[in-house]
Amino acid sequence: MAEYRLLTVWRFDAPLEAVYAAVCEPLRWPEWWPDARGVEQLRAGAADGVGRLFHCVWQGRLPYRLDFDLLTTRMVPPTMVEGEVDGDLAGFGRCVFAREGALTVVRHEWHVRTTRPWMNLLAPCVRPLFERNHAIAMRHAGAGLAARIGARLLAVEHGELGGGTFMPRSLWSSPPVPPTGRTVRR
Repeated sequence: MAEYRLLTVWRFDAPLEAVYAAVCEPLRWPEWWPDARGVEQLRAGAADGVGRLFHCVWQGRLPYRLDFDLLTTRMVPPTMVEGEVDGDLAGFGRCVFAREGALTVVRHEWHVRTTRPWMNLLAPCVRPLFERNHAIAMRHAGAGLAARIGARLLAVEHGELGGGTFMPRSLWSSPPVPPTGRTVRR
């Protein structure tokens, strides 16, 4: 399976709490995130938000869509939310929210594998297209979120998370630190 370790950083001129609240409302993502084609709640989870399960449908600029379930595994208001995904993508993601002077900075860490055979077969050739499609979707999301909360998006930065092989979130330490690089098979 093809593995992707993607990083996007948004910088907003906005209150941290407003950014956190909007990102932590998956059912409303399609209202401001153009590539989120649908989000349906499958399970409510606990009062703190952990255990919520959503089915998500995404489609960017390329002619394919991604269907996956997103399980909220950790919430630390207003500084972090983590989740695991399963479906066309398998893995986990984390958003870390912080103040940087007067700005709110959101760091999206996305560590996933594609599960569709055609995507894995073509990955060596089209990986840059898949990564670019993700970057465009994240740029759209940042702009949409800024409009949603009446803020300014000042910057969107893209990169790749550090090396290592696929590691489920459950093997990471609790604080937001990079994986150790140990190989783990699911």
